Amino acid sequence: MKEKGFLYSGELAELAGVSSDTLRHYERMGLIPRPPRSANGYRHYPVETSDRVQLVQRALAVGFSLEELSRILGQRDNGKAPCREVRALAQAKLTDLERRLAELEALRRELKTILEDWDLRLAQTEPGGRANLLISLPATDFSIGAGPAIGPLSINGAKSKRRKAR
Repeated sequence: MKEKGFLYSGELAELAGVSSDTLRHYERMGLIPRPPRSANGYRHYPVETSDRVQLVQRALAVGFSLEELSRILGQRDNGKAPCREVRALAQAKLTDLERRLAELEALRRELKTILEDWDLRLAQTEPGGRANLLISLPATDFSIGAGPAIGPLSINGAKSKRRKAR
């Protein structure tokens, strides 16, 4: 590979741990430069493209989007230093992650309460009888990002009247 000074798509994909389709997608988005092609149309990637693909993979793993990376890397390739923007984006991702974790913790508490209630209902229900477990679910939106992180989860941004009455 290194003797020829370039990598074919399959070689780069294997080295970087992605598919050839991913490389082509990264090219279209401007995340990696379009490589020169041989007479028969094969892409000849510079060996250092592997470092760039791995940088993209690491950034994706911590929550950056392809669009964000395309913009940031484009600025960097044009001689700018988008470091403060990168820092601000990472902070926003951390803030969002902490909010989502709090929502998950609220959901966890709610599910524990529901299960305790269901255990009582089942204990009072004859074998084979209906305990109406699903019907007993509180009118709560459990979807992540749907409600406040603390206290009762909400429905469409407003607290449920049933939950307020308790």
